[in-house]
Amino acid sequence: MSKILVIEDDLALSAGLCFELDASGYITVAAYNCRKALRLLEEDHFDLALMDVNLPDGNGFDLCARSKEMHPDLPVIFLTANDLEEDVLNGFDLGADDYITKPFNMQILKRRIEVALRRNHDSTAPAPVPDHDPDCYDDGSLRLDFRALTAVRNGEKITITPNEYRLLRVLTSNAGNVVTRQILLEKLWDCDGNFIDDHTLTVTMNRLRAKIEDKAHPRIRTVRGMGYIWTGVSV
Repeated sequence: MSKILVIEDDLALSAGLCFELDASGYITVAAYNCRKALRLLEEDHFDLALMDVNLPDGNGFDLCARSKEMHPDLPVIFLTANDLEEDVLNGFDLGADDYITKPFNMQILKRRIEVALRRNHDSTAPAPVPDHDPDCYDDGSLRLDFRALTAVRNGEKITITPNEYRLLRVLTSNAGNVVTRQILLEKLWDCDGNFIDDHTLTVTMNRLRAKIEDKAHPRIRTVRGMGYIWTGVSV
């Protein structure tokens, strides 16, 4: 049974990852900062490390370099909101086996973990599943065009704010998967330099749902303690 070190400071996401991986037959150990992760790497054996880049007492890149010095054969997968090309390349240059950006598909993450573990045991690995970021969404009653920034519901144009478009883009491109509140705050607003707190995210989400949902078309499901899932299906 493979043991995985999960290094993630978002407590809700860490708990969700450990729960899903434990349910899939892995043994998980959680670390919320670099200091604890290094101590665990010194004291225990792990078959794979799942690392965030942005950690409260350092960064995952430095942690990866240290872990490779300690355990050169330890497979490392970065799981982070840092999606710049230079960050991805830096991760691979440090010896990472994979680099996955948040938000992510849990089933794809599990498959990539399987691939990294098999590769470490000199087995043939399948090709990674490509990411897909559509510019349009259409489920028959709701049509969204993220290039033109237009939204039509039941044949009538509706007004969507820029922040609501950003929110919709992340949710629809990750349909069926949990997108945590922390990821939404990081991906949608922090990168633009605009501070929006957790309460404002709730207000924005409620306002958006009032515009695009009704009893016959519930498109966003709240996952208590974690985030949201887009339940609509584009045709």
